[in-house]
Amino acid sequence: MRLRQPELLDSLALQTRVASIMVSTAIEGHEVEPARAEKLVRQADARMRNRNEREFAGYRDAIEGLMAAEPVERVSLPLLLHLHRQLYLHSGGQGGRLKHGDNEIVFYDETGRRQLIFRPPPWQETEFLLTELVERYRDACERAVAHPLLLLGAFVLDLLAIHPVADGNGRLARLLTTNELLRNDYGVARYASVEQRIYASKQSYYAALRQSQVGWHEGEHDLWPWIEYLVTVLGESYDDFEGRIAAARSTAGLTKQEVARRHVLMFAFGRTFRLRDLRAALHGISDPTFRLVLTELRREGEIGVEGSGQGAVWTRLVACRVAARDLDAGASR
Repeated sequence: MRLRQPELLDSLALQTRVASIMVSTAIEGHEVEPARAEKLVRQADARMRNRNEREFAGYRDAIEGLMAAEPVERVSLPLLLHLHRQLYLHSGGQGGRLKHGDNEIVFYDETGRRQLIFRPPPWQETEFLLTELVERYRDACERAVAHPLLLLGAFVLDLLAIHPVADGNGRLARLLTTNELLRNDYGVARYASVEQRIYASKQSYYAALRQSQVGWHEGEHDLWPWIEYLVTVLGESYDDFEGRIAAARSTAGLTKQEVARRHVLMFAFGRTFRLRDLRAALHGISDPTFRLVLTELRREGEIGVEGSGQGAVWTRLVACRVAARDLDAGASR
């Protein structure tokens, strides 16, 4: 039986929240298995087993609060500190406080050598800079001096440059991005994970951020690399939403193996994907089922693979129109 529209949207909303929380904490090095992730979202009182799950629960509480807010709250310093406090509510960190020491944005290459990417302003200037940023952003929004996405991109870039808290700046920026997308009626944030798109394009994310932060201290930075990245991610999120709606409507009555096969052939992530991408997109399907489908598709010459285990990268080898034709023929049998 096909899902009715409200049921379909509720299902997509749950999948989106699980995926967003999973990947946003995974970016920070805290990974939770998909089955546990869904349980922790469905059962807020479930007992947490380790630090990864406590970090997950903090982001869960923050994102759930944003999604439930009616109306969506305007950005403010109290909101920012409240979201940061929620991030660390379960892990005992110093949430809800501005930093009291200088921090740096660094990168470690393959040899382990440390490279300085960006040096935020001294910590003593944080409160002033952050207060001024919020006030100017709100004023620009009220006067509609530019497109909302342009203003949001500029706000997030400055927020990350100020780096206002000791830890959790990335997660905080992603939460505020979600808040502002919802406030500006970009409802796709409820049904397609923007965080998942960022996670899938981490290298592009960091590259765009670095490009746009060059000259930031002197006020000579170029905002456009970061804006182009943000708009691209949002556009891909809309594409993902449309694909998931189409997939959900067209897979009624199919087995889990058939659903996984259809997703790989028609709705996978560009031409390459990993097992974790399938987990995030198709909840309720086990890893053994995914591996069975991938093995069959590889034997049929539909996909190829580089690497092994959790790090394996799969590549779709056939055109979408061929996959769609073959799948529709199979579904009609």
